[in-house]
Amino acid sequence: MPQPTLSHTAYINCRPGEAWRAIVDGDLTQLYFYGTRVESTWEPGAAIRYLGADGGVVADGAVIAIDPPHRLEMDFHPRWNPTMETEGPVREVWAVEAADDLTKVSLEAWAIDPDSATYAEFSEGLPFILSGMQRVLEKGIADEA
Repeated sequence: MPQPTLSHTAYINCRPGEAWRAIVDGDLTQLYFYGTRVESTWEPGAAIRYLGADGGVVADGAVIAIDPPHRLEMDFHPRWNPTMETEGPVREVWAVEAADDLTKVSLEAWAIDPDSATYAEFSEGLPFILSGMQRVLEKGIADEA
């Protein structure tokens, strides 16, 4: 069975629904996802856009499959770097599940060339994003958004 190219996991002291909200709510993604605001209707085939502070599209893609509040599979096309934009979209999978008194959040990226600019950026970016989500949820910052 194929494996993701990159996979990162965080165990967060929150409820699964709170983690899910942090993935799909633009008010929350602004707090941990490099300041970008996500927009989508979150239906299979729906467009996804990550907007910068100036309203410009930083990344976009589409929902491939969704099972709220457990799993989101999507195409994610970076637009912030011309080389990465040329390399094309990446399949990403967010998974959320209860893990004892914590919530396990996994973020996977699939089919990325290990010699690509996308791989270099995502290998540092994915753990940064999950760490930021954890900070926002555990410090209660999400409650203020």
